[in-house]
Amino acid sequence: MNAVMKLASLFSAGVPEGARDLEIDGLTADSRQVRPGYLFAALQGVAAHGRDFVEQAKANGAVAVLSAGDLGANPGLTHLIDDNPRRAFALAASAFYPRRPATIVSVTGTNGKSSTVDFLRQLWTHAGKSAASIGTLGAIGPKGVIDLGHTTPDPAAIHRVLARLAEDGVTHAAMEASSHGLEQHRVDGVSFAAAAFTNLSQDHLDYHGAMDSYRRAKLRLWELVKPGGIAVINADAADGAVFEAEAKRRELDIVLCGWRAPRAHALKIVEIQPRPNAQTLTLLWAGKETDVELPLIGEFQALNAVCAAALALALGEAPEAVWAGMANLKPVKGRMEHVGLSKSGGHVFVDYAHTPDGLDVLLRAARPHAPGRVIAVFGCGGDRDKDKRAKMGAIAARQADVVIVTDDNPRNEDASAIRAQIMQGAPGATQIADRAQAIQEAVAMMQAGDALMIAGKGHETGQIVKGVTHPFSDQEVAKAALAS
Repeated sequence: MNAVMKLASLFSAGVPEGARDLEIDGLTADSRQVRPGYLFAALQGVAAHGRDFVEQAKANGAVAVLSAGDLGANPGLTHLIDDNPRRAFALAASAFYPRRPATIVSVTGTNGKSSTVDFLRQLWTHAGKSAASIGTLGAIGPKGVIDLGHTTPDPAAIHRVLARLAEDGVTHAAMEASSHGLEQHRVDGVSFAAAAFTNLSQDHLDYHGAMDSYRRAKLRLWELVKPGGIAVINADAADGAVFEAEAKRRELDIVLCGWRAPRAHALKIVEIQPRPNAQTLTLLWAGKETDVELPLIGEFQALNAVCAAALALALGEAPEAVWAGMANLKPVKGRMEHVGLSKSGGHVFVDYAHTPDGLDVLLRAARPHAPGRVIAVFGCGGDRDKDKRAKMGAIAARQADVVIVTDDNPRNEDASAIRAQIMQGAPGATQIADRAQAIQEAVAMMQAGDALMIAGKGHETGQIVKGVTHPFSDQEVAKAALAS
């Protein structure tokens, strides 16, 4: 997929004398992935520092190492030093894998990234483009799914997959940009034709420390949009004005979308009519109102679809093709995914909502489609933001008729302590530790018109307990409960 490259072709500065012609066969920040001839990026991580793995990288055949100069002893191989090694690594990866789809778009926000990029891939495909999406669900292209491991993978993986997609004939790619990925420069070296901001709410404060830092990380996305490129912004987001001001400062072409979008140079929602298994959207674009049948439920699904449509329209797709694509959208796995109908006449859904805002949006979205009760089953992950647990309990108690608190990736924490913190916000909730049992009991209590929302895991297929990932799928457990 790529030729061997000389070290001086990958780095603009910091190459030691005599090493400019050193041939590099590949690059990685994971010492386990090093092969003979590779460059190893020894980066400071959250849990460990790459300098602790230089010897392993050497043993695997590394010929060069990149760092901030904090390796201590001489590493015993060609050593490049850069003040910002993460950015240097990303730009080197971009140079090493120069092929990529002609049009690349990125989406950031606390919620909605996965659905928006997947919907955009579907809209482009329906309009006749060879398209792909990259993010939490992997890289999905015309030839299937490529597993990536992270919402925003490391730079070498990002540029390698972009090159592979280009070789597969992909011309249009939409990718998620997480706050971690933006702050750690993982997507530097990609020039985006357009980018979108969906929303901002509390998440990842265990990493960023405060909302201001989290917001600043998200705002970095505009730096990566090519000059004069497009910024699509959710006009209904609380932080929309902040993102709009920064996009203006960078002289990007701003397209607003949503209920509060203006009537000009925007994709405005005029009306939404919910139905049992769909909704009708009345949209205004370029001075013309159009009714679009969206085969998804939940207002937030409509907002994600409208954001994807705004990106497609702003990049030149014909409105008729976009409306037709919206009418054929398929839900994303684990995002308001309809699992089945109970024998009593209630509907079961699985969703990834794992933040206070995400859970609030999910349960409120279910209400117009549920003439009976809304039943919520959820938990909170261990080793993560503890402040959100009682908040999510309170939201569930307020928005659902029945609440069952269970386990969701307790990791290295005491699962009962996590549940107790959630229960502080939902003292009337039922507590069932075993997640499978919680789902089974929720299905068993369903009546006609009820909607059961199983939240937190979405597309995930494992339950992480004390460092061990046990196979677990909300969908499979729910289907088995419905069948029995």
